[in-house]
Amino acid sequence: MIAMQTLYEWEFRDGVDLAEIEARNVAEYSDRCESDFIRMVTEGVSKDREALDGVIDKVAPDWPVDQISLIDKVILQIAIYELKNCNDVPPKVVINEAVELSKEFGGENSSKFVNGVLGTIYKQSEKQILKSRDKDS
Repeated sequence: MIAMQTLYEWEFRDGVDLAEIEARNVAEYSDRCESDFIRMVTEGVSKDREALDGVIDKVAPDWPVDQISLIDKVILQIAIYELKNCNDVPPKVVINEAVELSKEFGGENSSKFVNGVLGTIYKQSEKQILKSRDKDS
């Protein structure tokens, strides 16, 4: 949640230093967060934004990224980043957390949209893993 708050504020307040927002949020919620993980996710998402948005565009072509609500976009960016880079977090946990965040902070249909996008990404990545395993056999 802290990564989401940080990235949402950073996107909303264009030009504000990400590290400043992150430091304030981590300090405010330090009792319930892993600051190193938060930093990794916020910095990773900020650096990979265009690539993450490209993934969203490919999976949800009827929903251009600039038409997706900011909160839904941030939730998707974080989840996609985690799916690609955080191998110690099970994909279904990442997807569930994103869906729960979208239920709490998004619009009426946000959770369905987030679940659909992430479910498609998960299924596609599962197919790629199986293909690479077949080649290794």
